Amino acid sequence: MTISTLGGGTLTLADDLTISRMGYGAMQLAGPGVFGPPKDRDQAVAVLREAVDLGITHIDTSDFYGPVVVNEIIKEALHPYPADLHLVTKVGARRGGDGSWIMSREPADLKAQVHENLRHLGLDALDVVNLRLGTPESPTEESLAEEFGALVELQREGLIRHLGLSSVTSAQLTEAQAIAPVVTVQNLYNLALRQDDELVERCAAENIAFAPFFPLGGFSPLQSGILTDVAARLDASPQQVALAWLLQRSPAIVLIPGTSSPAHLRENVAAAHLDLPADVVAELDTIGR
Repeated sequence: MTISTLGGGTLTLADDLTISRMGYGAMQLAGPGVFGPPKDRDQAVAVLREAVDLGITHIDTSDFYGPVVVNEIIKEALHPYPADLHLVTKVGARRGGDGSWIMSREPADLKAQVHENLRHLGLDALDVVNLRLGTPESPTEESLAEEFGALVELQREGLIRHLGLSSVTSAQLTEAQAIAPVVTVQNLYNLALRQDDELVERCAAENIAFAPFFPLGGFSPLQSGILTDVAARLDASPQQVALAWLLQRSPAIVLIPGTSSPAHLRENVAAAHLDLPADVVAELDTIGR
């Protein structure tokens, strides 16, 4: 692993895919509930540009954020994209007019979603497309062969460079790998929610990036007396400690914390330089057990 000036290092997943382990999740650039336009579009543009200026080369997005709004802001802020910047998007859902999340994984619609991401981001090919299955609260055990196969067809056409999975089980990862290589898994995981410990270890062994979504708890921020006490002792914020713990948890973990605030972005990035002593890691480990 090479170390970048950003801190946290980089992860090389393929000859043409090296990403900063400290990434940026664009979900919060949409309005409340990840729906509609942001309150301050200029600030959303500024956050994206600062993320790149700070050395982040890994931005997570999706056309169902907004919907469409976030991808259009990314294009406005960063297109033409730096050569080393990699956009990771996901398909498998759409949004209702009321902001509801509607799972949509019919092969034809998955292909349509890929084309929409391409158009709204202003790209000829997507670096990584994650197939989203299930939800964080309700993972599914169903076969993904048909859906994943539809994305493989687009990969063969040159519209997708690499494939990933989101909200999946270890068995589904195995099934997908029998069809095509998988470079990333994006599942719910953080200091308090450790149900995917074995999958994290597997990803490390197989050189697959594991990107925890809601690394800071998402819509229900992490709350822990232990975390608060540790942060105070280290003169850091609880959020910084939680992110630093993830980076030290496994070399396969890449982070995609989201924010619409430049100050919060800089705070998140600073977490990549926070070194947690072994006794502190052991103390924090008790939160998720």
